[in-house]
Amino acid sequence: MHGKIIFYEDKNFQGRSYESSSDCPDMTSYLSKCHSCRVESGCFMAYDRSNYMGNQYFMKRGEYSDYQRMNGFSDCIRSCRMIPMHRGAYRARIYEKENFGGQMHEMMDDCDNFQDRYSMSDCMSCNVMDGHWLMYEQPQYKGKMMYMRPGEYRNFKDMMGGQKFMSMRRITDMC
Repeated sequence: MHGKIIFYEDKNFQGRSYESSSDCPDMTSYLSKCHSCRVESGCFMAYDRSNYMGNQYFMKRGEYSDYQRMNGFSDCIRSCRMIPMHRGAYRARIYEKENFGGQMHEMMDDCDNFQDRYSMSDCMSCNVMDGHWLMYEQPQYKGKMMYMRPGEYRNFKDMMGGQKFMSMRRITDMC
């Protein structure tokens, strides 16, 4: 099943629109701004900068009439990435230090607080082996988030400007 998302220039699904069923690295070639969207199927990550950069927000099926108010971002959606549906096991390793150094813990399910579960005050790198995950800057899946697909993430300082992550969960929605 493929995803489908419709972006609108203005709040409340007003103004010009652009429909997508795949990744879109730069929405400015279709719309001058984007302040609302409707996800008709699938799951997407929306970004407030082009080329999948900046603040990220997970969007599943539903209506998002005011992107700024809902997410607290100061800008509009500039790019989006479709999240493929994953069937099977989830597996990721989190590391206390950059380049897979320090304490390592293998995760196969959600963790709402790295400090409480693993006595780990920092998570600075990660290796996602299976599944798609969301990492959050605060415990209990709060604050800024980052989409993690299978791959190596060697240094969060370089990637996210020093942002720390304190919780992580699997994307298990029917995307």
